[in-house]
Amino acid sequence: MTIRVGIMGYGNLGRGVELALRHNPDMELKAVFTRRNPDSVHLMTEGVQVVEASKAVSMADQIDVMILCGGSATDLPEQTPYYAQYFNVIDSFDTHAHIPQHFDAVDAAAKKSGKVGIISVGWDPGMFSLNRLYADAILPQGTSYTFWGKGVSQGHSDAIRRIPGVVDARQYTIPVQKALDEVRSGSCPQLTTREKHTRECFVVAEEGADKAAIEQAIVTMPNYFADYDTTVHFISMEEMKRDHSGIPHGGFVIHTGKTGANDEHSHTIEYRLTLDSNPEFTSSVLVAYARAAYRMAKDGQTGCKTVFDVAPAYLSSKDGVQLRASML
Repeated sequence: MTIRVGIMGYGNLGRGVELALRHNPDMELKAVFTRRNPDSVHLMTEGVQVVEASKAVSMADQIDVMILCGGSATDLPEQTPYYAQYFNVIDSFDTHAHIPQHFDAVDAAAKKSGKVGIISVGWDPGMFSLNRLYADAILPQGTSYTFWGKGVSQGHSDAIRRIPGVVDARQYTIPVQKALDEVRSGSCPQLTTREKHTRECFVVAEEGADKAAIEQAIVTMPNYFADYDTTVHFISMEEMKRDHSGIPHGGFVIHTGKTGANDEHSHTIEYRLTLDSNPEFTSSVLVAYARAAYRMAKDGQTGCKTVFDVAPAYLSSKDGVQLRASML
């Protein structure tokens, strides 16, 4: 049976989901839901309707999984618990500090409706989370380190764009090379948040906007910038389009640990991602977990899940026989 997918929100992430679905023949895009005027949204897939977000619930019987493509700052904390009342849902909520509260809200709604909601799906949280768990389970006498970048953070860029007076923004997360080298050496350094990364922001402000106030709002923003050395550059829209139109990203999860009677043997596990397009890669992860949500719901599971709760076989379009023959 083909899995019918809805997309809530048609920004960079929503467009990425639309493209990712083209590579998954067991899935089809049923509808895109938007808060904009539907007539102003032009899809890349022929024959798919664009519908006002307010009408999504009326199509609950036509959507097997709704992929929520809003931002973590204000959209997903409200949208995911709400739509979990009507759909199996997937989101990419990435405010790490607030994941426990978000999980509880989605879990309550999904259990009440008998649906499955998988939250915080992407590469971090998501794929990096899995690698941290695997490494810690295998080498419990060890330490995990996560480095992001250099690349554009969608969530952090979105958070800046929501500041009054900001027209557009890009935020680059940059690993501190000295810290990266120390971790790879196996010395297990104790590193603060500030010692591991810097953040660089490029901002287009409205004409006449108070740039000093915007900069202060950025560098003091909790959960996003307050714990980092952050540099803010104000540029023109022309510069933004010319120099910052791409959305690359990537990073590393590095775990160093010991084994042996006297911890005499050292081991390093390193997982790396190099992404030309942050939203398109994140979208591809979302689509794989949409397949998992559908299968888990068919199996009778309910409530909120994270990547930790999803068996790898649920993600693949291949069946068990194929997986054991080709990948095990």
